[in-house]
Amino acid sequence: MKINNNIKRNIYNWKDEEGVFSKKPPLGYNMSYGIDISKHNGKIDFKKVNEAGFEFVFIRIAYRGYGQKGILKVDEMQEVNLKEAKDAGLKVGVYVFSQAINEDEAREEANIAIDILKNYKLDLPFVFDPETIKGDIARTDEVTGEQFTKNAIAFCEEVKKAGFIPAIYSNIVWEDYYYDLEKLKDYEIWYADYNKIPQTPYNFKYWQFSETGIVDGVSGEVDLNVMIY
Repeated sequence: MKINNNIKRNIYNWKDEEGVFSKKPPLGYNMSYGIDISKHNGKIDFKKVNEAGFEFVFIRIAYRGYGQKGILKVDEMQEVNLKEAKDAGLKVGVYVFSQAINEDEAREEANIAIDILKNYKLDLPFVFDPETIKGDIARTDEVTGEQFTKNAIAFCEEVKKAGFIPAIYSNIVWEDYYYDLEKLKDYEIWYADYNKIPQTPYNFKYWQFSETGIVDGVSGEVDLNVMIY
């Protein structure tokens, strides 16, 4: 990975963690723990999640199919999840699973969620979440890094215009091969990496550190995150 020195660096000190970040936050920082969910996690007891020590949740609001039709749908559990997570005292952020191939589709993805959230106050960011599809053909397979960057900006600017905090879901591959991070400096990063210590040299605020977490109140495995502040 060629490091771009124009991008804000990750300055978290993990040396005192001995490779196990969960004992305490990086030196000089605080952490709170959270999960991210979609309809695939089923019915969730958010009160139990909170009692287990988790303080926030990112909820999928909508998603676009990765087939050629690219049908955009609302997550069937979003309404229940938004209400019950807030009622349980969790801080709430949201994300849209993107398969946009151009800026118009990215704006469409943002706006389907904005319409749902027009009377809702978020505590955490509103996230653009484009992902490659492993083991299958996806409509975004031929989308360039330049276009993905344009899509991210189009989405985030719609979110900002609506009064929410925009953010971008990322990982080491996207930061190296797809995103032009210099053009995305104004947006918070939700970084995914399942190594013991994050591999990215760049700054992030949220870290999805596991996709196989077990949490009281959630049936089956769930993604685990930390917020660093």
